[in-house]
Amino acid sequence: METGYKEFQSLSFASTIDNLSIAESLIDEVCREYSVQEDHYGNVLIAVTEAVNNAIKHGNKNNMDKRVRLSVEGVNGELKFIISDQGNGFDYDNLPDPTAPENIERESGRGIFLMRSLADDVEFRNNGSEVVLTFSQS
Repeated sequence: METGYKEFQSLSFASTIDNLSIAESLIDEVCREYSVQEDHYGNVLIAVTEAVNNAIKHGNKNNMDKRVRLSVEGVNGELKFIISDQGNGFDYDNLPDPTAPENIERESGRGIFLMRSLADDVEFRNNGSEVVLTFSQS
């Protein structure tokens, strides 16, 4: 991996769940370009697609007139995926614990937990309407 900064690619697409395949294609391309190890690839794929899914469903409320932006940067041995939506954000500091007994059987609420478990770092910006997922290559 390069030691400097490189924006690999940036995409913008309509907020429809069908467009998850666009994000998956970019993830595949980036992981090939940066020779991401196979055991790390699954973490990247799951965490980034979960963030894109959240942007579509929760951020933009499946409004096809709103866009999701997915950018990737290679920075000093790390890959950073930046996912942003046009929603109002959310209170990411006060989320219910998906592992708590009362939440175990809920069908939603595990996305951010998954992202935090799979990425090396998760940062929320712009009141939660943008998430940065960092994956170390080491």
